[in-house]
Formats: sequence, structure tokens, C-alpha cells
Amino acid sequence: MSAHLDLSPCPTPAWLPERQSQTLFGALLAPTNRIRFFRERVETPDGDFIDFDWNSPLLPRAPKQARDATLIQTAATDWLDDSGRQALGQAQASPALVLLHGLEGSSKSRYAQSITQYFRQAGWTVVVAHFRGCSGFANRLARAYHSGDSAEIRFILQTAHARLPAGHWHAVGISLGGNALLKYLGESPTEVAWLKAAAAISAPLDLVAAGNHLSDDRFNREIYSRHFLRTLRPKVLKKAQRFPGVIDTLRIQQARTLRDFDNAYTAPMHGFADALDYWTQSSSMRWLTHIHIPTLVLNARNDPFLPQAALPGPQLGSAQIEFHQPAQGGHVSFVTGGWPGHLGWLPRRIERFFTAR
Repeated sequence: MSAHLDLSPCPTPAWLPERQSQTLFGALLAPTNRIRFFRERVETPDGDFIDFDWNSPLLPRAPKQARDATLIQTAATDWLDDSGRQALGQAQASPALVLLHGLEGSSKSRYAQSITQYFRQAGWTVVVAHFRGCSGFANRLARAYHSGDSAEIRFILQTAHARLPAGHWHAVGISLGGNALLKYLGESPTEVAWLKAAAAISAPLDLVAAGNHLSDDRFNREIYSRHFLRTLRPKVLKKAQRFPGVIDTLRIQQARTLRDFDNAYTAPMHGFADALDYWTQSSSMRWLTHIHIPTLVLNARNDPFLPQAALPGPQLGSAQIEFHQPAQGGHVSFVTGGWPGHLGWLPRRIERFFTAR
């Protein structure tokens, strides 16, 4: 059996008439509340760390101001202590959500804030897991994160589950995090039977198509690629100072597209021959027919990151998948309502899918 295809619209406002305005307004200007978190730093098997930001009715309200000066630039305002871990570990069954952010995202990202706020108000525990180097702290190793790192997704999901073992767990991946989540769900379907459901939002399912589109389209190259490189490039150049001779700093400095950056750093650092090899091996598209848990795959058909022609039809997904492909919405935006709009449509869509399962 094939996947279900939903073409119902996202009611984007008339004052955001096309893909670019929808995407940019949702990412940069849409109003959100400031959600605060307790941060937990978890050591990884290879000697690095991942920061998890928790917001839960099982925990006390996080302080409004950072109690540790190192957290000032983050959405976390305190560290999760032993009593907090004990409260999570001893809790009764309750709904829980782990959120995997997109490229250079964090718990400060507008989509993370709006999803956390919505589900927390509904009584859910929400934890935002930061990929290495995205939590406001440089990670320890020369490596970073990438869109096909199934081992990292496994570690993140298993860590969250272990902290709240009685939780009715769900997973949401945004953009890069959505692709990585889908790839892992398809590669290891028996390992994730404890997950109730999952959702991937604006995931670049075909990384070759997405990578080429972001690198070759002039608007995408000058706006989106430049935006990502503004943080990616300095992070890697700082790594090069700590790991001399490991990173080709000249190629990093000369990178003008995501293809350039992935050729210079992401691919060689993480075991791929080049950007094309990285994109090909890491794409989640070919794994969608192997997914065994209920999964929402939401992509607007006007997403500027992924051409509409690259979106999958029902035959490319398992019977557990629902492809929702509204005509409008942009990339991880889905702004609705009158001026100045809001980001409430996306978390409501995710919850509707989760609670129907």
C-alpha cells in the first residue's frame, strides 16, 4: 500500500503572496513568545556533547533570566539538575515530543519557539535537541553535524526516551532535522517502535535537488545560502584553529554556495567523497517506503528550498506516511492570520496528526 496524499491548503495571508515572502517573514519577523528552557548537556560516545533544552510540566518554571552567564545568548536560562532528571525519570505516562531543528537552528528559532509553546500549553513535555555546535557552544571535535547522520539521531532519540521512560514519545524534525529523522526511521524501523508517531516539516527529501536549487538559483544563493554561510563559515574557521591541518581553510573562505561548503568541509569531514556523494547518500527519499510508524511529511509545494518536481507521490511512501503538500506555505513558515500573522497553523497541524493516531 502507498502513502496518503493530502493537498488541503495552508491559508496563507494575501499580504504574503509568494514563497520568498512567506519563508522570510516566518523565519525572521513572525511574532513569537520567548519560551525558556532547562538545559542538559549529555556526553556522546565519541567524547563530544549534545545540549538538550527541556520545557515540561514535570519541571518547575524556568527562570526568566539566565542564572549562568554562559547561557545568556541561548533560550535556556538554567541547567537541568539532579532533581529535574529525577522528576522526569519517575513521571507517569504523559505525552512528550523531541524536536530536531534545521540547518543552523536552535531552541531560539521561531519554529522551535512556536511548537514548544503550543505543545507545552497542551501539557506535553518538549525537548529540543541541538546538533553539535548549534546550542551556542562550540563542540569539542573537528566534526559537526550533517543531514544524514542516523547514528546521531539514534543517540538523541534514545537519550530523550531514557530521561522520560514513561513518556508517550513523538518526534518532529524540521528541514535538515526532518530529513535526518526520516532517513533513520526508514533505515531502522524496528528500533523506533516505541515512538507513537513522527513528523518531518519542510524536509529536503531529495538533497541533490535541494542542494543544487539552493546553490544554483540566484535568489537562493544570494539570500539563503549567504544566510547559512554567515554562521557556518566562522564556526569551521574557528575549528581549524583548534585542529590545524585538518580543515582546508582556503576553500572554506572561498565558499559562496552550500555546494562549495559541503565540498570543502561537510563531505570530507564526515566520510563522503564530495557534496554530491554526501547529498546522494544522505537523502531520505529512498527510505520512505520502509517507515513503519505513523509519519506526517509536510512540504509546501512552493518551498523555495525544494523544487515541486522533487516532491514524492504516494507510491514513494509507506502506508504509514501521510504526505501533506499544500500549495502555499514556504519553507518552515506556514504563516496564517491577519497582520502581523502567527505561526500557530504548523503546531496545530502536527498535533492533529499525532492525536489521530
